[in-house]
Amino acid sequence: MHGRGYQTRGLGIGPSVTPPIVKNLLIANGVMFLLQYVFPTLLTLGSVRPAYVWQGGYLWQPLTYMWFHAGLSHIAMNMFVLWMFGSPLALAWGARRFLRFYLLCGVGAGVIIATYPYVAVYLLGIQSPAALVIPTLGASGAVYGVLLAYSLTWPERTIMLIFPPVAFRAIWLIPGLFLMTAIFNPSPNVSHIGHLGGVLVGWLYMRRSGHGGSVLTFGQLRNRWRRYRMRQRLRAVRYEEYPRRNRDRDNDKTLH
Repeated sequence: MHGRGYQTRGLGIGPSVTPPIVKNLLIANGVMFLLQYVFPTLLTLGSVRPAYVWQGGYLWQPLTYMWFHAGLSHIAMNMFVLWMFGSPLALAWGARRFLRFYLLCGVGAGVIIATYPYVAVYLLGIQSPAALVIPTLGASGAVYGVLLAYSLTWPERTIMLIFPPVAFRAIWLIPGLFLMTAIFNPSPNVSHIGHLGGVLVGWLYMRRSGHGGSVLTFGQLRNRWRRYRMRQRLRAVRYEEYPRRNRDRDNDKTLH
């Protein structure tokens, strides 16, 4: 991903400054990633398993799950996004507020991950009881909260994806990521509930605290989408009219 607007000139890949709080989070996640291979029991004790949390008394799991990852690509992607979008946010907010927000989104997502399967199994009947012991791990809930905060703090900044090569305003970052995940990675192993939980907790926090200044409602997002579609249609009309005007000018020329 490229971000335009954080750096002072042109396009840049990532932030020019990495604040200490983000460095410390990157190091902590890296250390825990190594420890989980040295002590495999940490994954059993630390990953969120709904039955362990609410029936076994493992109440620490909604906090500990966010420090473990399923593999190198999993931690690499989460840490890259944390570095890229968390750095400008931490610089703007300060270390204490950023860390509080990061942990709140991660733990809040963990609680939702531990609770939703009970709703799905016993109230909705759309999952089997086996879902109550499926482990979930990773910092994605906290990272998605950071992405939401970035998109609401600087909604007009331009984000350029490397793949696919698409540019869009930051306000569309979260909807775009959910859409891309559904299309390119519909695997049941992806915790969409965890991602959505991080976004929901982050949105409630920003809505309540007034941080970010431009926390949008769903109605405002719908109006933005309609304006975007209108601009696209107007641009298409202009493209159609442009060659027609050129042909008219050619017909008006005097031939010698």
